[in-house]
Amino acid sequence: MFLEGLGTWTFGGIFGAIALLIAGLILIIKSGDIFVDASAWMADEFHVPKFLIGVTIVSFATTLPELLVSIFAVIEGSYDMGIANAVGSVTANTGLILAISAIFVGCKIDRKDFGIKGFIILLTSIILFAFCLSKSFGIIPSILFLIIFVIHMAITIKSAMKKDRDVTKVMEIAEEVTETKKSTKKDKAINIFKFIFGALGIAVGAKLLVDNATEVASALNISEGIVGITIVAIGTSLPELVTTITSIVKKQGDLGVGNVIGANIIDLVLILPICSFIANGNLIVSEQAYMLDIPVLLVLSLIAVVPTLIFKKFNKIQGIGMLVIYIAYVACAAIFFA
Repeated sequence: MFLEGLGTWTFGGIFGAIALLIAGLILIIKSGDIFVDASAWMADEFHVPKFLIGVTIVSFATTLPELLVSIFAVIEGSYDMGIANAVGSVTANTGLILAISAIFVGCKIDRKDFGIKGFIILLTSIILFAFCLSKSFGIIPSILFLIIFVIHMAITIKSAMKKDRDVTKVMEIAEEVTETKKSTKKDKAINIFKFIFGALGIAVGAKLLVDNATEVASALNISEGIVGITIVAIGTSLPELVTTITSIVKKQGDLGVGNVIGANIIDLVLILPICSFIANGNLIVSEQAYMLDIPVLLVLSLIAVVPTLIFKKFNKIQGIGMLVIYIAYVACAAIFFA
């Protein structure tokens, strides 16, 4: 198959692998933007409610890189990288991206809305930690995670529908006074092409990233788990990082926080079960994952959620604490598990 041959094609040894790894990251990011734009156009073209676009297409599009990278890694037998990418992305989102948002902007939160998402993050982190002590993520936790995923989506859609109803009258008035521009055949063809190209680009980029990250790890004699929680995890979290930086510039910290928390939930409760099913219900958890990655994830989740619920806002001290822990975590991983 095309994807099978693509990821193994390299040039110039380690430097070629690094170049293709970077190319994969760029392709994932750019293709993700194209995919989101085309998806939003298609939803609008077929009169799908705006709120539904936000809680489904946008959420899944920003998580698609992590999902495909982990799937390709597990299919190729790189369980360490598959788990490290999923868990590492959540850790990077919390200890790096959310921390940056808290340090430079901070924001007040809706305790009810954040409380539900915060509870889900803590619950899934605890379940993951408990089951991974057995050094395997099997069918039972996978089913539990999928149930949590369905509940999370139901709550999110219900909340979005309520907010959507609050602005329905305004939108109806706007539609009455605004002439709807109909899409031409050329517009349709372009957006359909962008949708297909975006989805294919993410898949190809993910394949390049996984295969060449594995090659880099092998060439440098470091574990796939280290590469997974650093280059791969941070790389696939770039969409969330871009959103957060944009929210900082626009002084809209709550936008960055909401995007990160939503992405974290999907990363945990969707990616790991799918990877477990691909591995026939026996997704082996590495020593690095159950001794370091997952405990740090749990600690960061507690710091991100508990003080925020108590004080109803993210603050600078909280952000600095998460960032320091994240830096120490990466350093410990490099020292003890490389």
